[in-house]
Amino acid sequence: MGKETITLTRRIQLVIDLPTEEERREAKSKLYQWRHRCHKAANLIVSHLYVQEMIQEFFYLSEGVKYKLVDEKKDELGIFNRSRMNTTYRMVSNRFKGKMPTNILSQLNSSIQSTFNKNREEYWRGERSLHSFKKEMAFPFSMEGVCGLEFKPEKSAFCFRFFSIPVKTYLGKAFDDKWKLMHQLTKGEIKMRTSYLKLKDGKIFMLAAFEIEKEKHRLRPEVVAEASLSLEYPIMVKIGKARLSIGSREEFLYRRLAIQAACRRTREGVKYARSGNGRKRKTKAMARYGEKEHNYVNHRLHVYSRELINFCVKHQAGTLVLVNQEKKIEIAREEAFVLRNWSYYDLMTKIKYKAEKAGIELITD
Repeated sequence: MGKETITLTRRIQLVIDLPTEEERREAKSKLYQWRHRCHKAANLIVSHLYVQEMIQEFFYLSEGVKYKLVDEKKDELGIFNRSRMNTTYRMVSNRFKGKMPTNILSQLNSSIQSTFNKNREEYWRGERSLHSFKKEMAFPFSMEGVCGLEFKPEKSAFCFRFFSIPVKTYLGKAFDDKWKLMHQLTKGEIKMRTSYLKLKDGKIFMLAAFEIEKEKHRLRPEVVAEASLSLEYPIMVKIGKARLSIGSREEFLYRRLAIQAACRRTREGVKYARSGNGRKRKTKAMARYGEKEHNYVNHRLHVYSRELINFCVKHQAGTLVLVNQEKKIEIAREEAFVLRNWSYYDLMTKIKYKAEKAGIELITD
């Protein structure tokens, strides 16, 4: 039997809740310092893990050397004086303790260890390069970093202390299900798992991971929905005699090409734009069109995938089969136009997430 819960990630903007500009600037500076130290700690952790994994390569000058990457107290061949996970945590903790919350370091260490262990075979075979963390990385934290969460009507916001920094949420006008999720979290109805804090363009975003129960629908596993994804019609689905075409070429592709054409016209006129303040200012309009295309495609794919799952739920289909997808993927790889304009993997990701949330089994043929 599968898990009865699913993890949803929502991006929530945070605003520092302090009275004076100087205090807010100081608090934001502290967050940037934590991010900088997380960047250094993350690269140190992954480097140490790689050295530990490849340590046998350093014994090429000796013969008969035996070792195990475990605590020496648990095995006589062990070469560590503590558990393997604790080696990297103690290393970054000794370096950054007192300069940032240890909860962040602990979650960072666990996250990197998990990812490294997942890819260790590929590292060993030389098929994957070691991950290098960027300065703009988001850093993790657990629910321990969210202190005193409550909704304050006078501020129309959820307020809490992010470790020592008072913050409040800004959900905007179209906050979708974020308001409901935050209320449930406040009441203890759902849990928040390891989440991330992202600093971008002077703004603070919390990538909150909510663990919620799957939707309860009266689904019948023997009822099978057959769906086909293509560029002509984003989704064609049939369940018995019931059929549905979701989206169309005119709606999806032509509007996307119109945005691309506007971007090309703008690119041709960039050389005539007023100079000053560097390349970013001259290409500002191009970047805006790129963002428009991304937002349009992302929104349409969300709508298409939602209509597909709603259709399955309506007809009690407990199994969703995507037919003939392998052949279409091969065709898409050979044709540059199709590869550029058919957002197959994004659509697949959204269908998979929504199907899991609704309790529908997804099969790719």
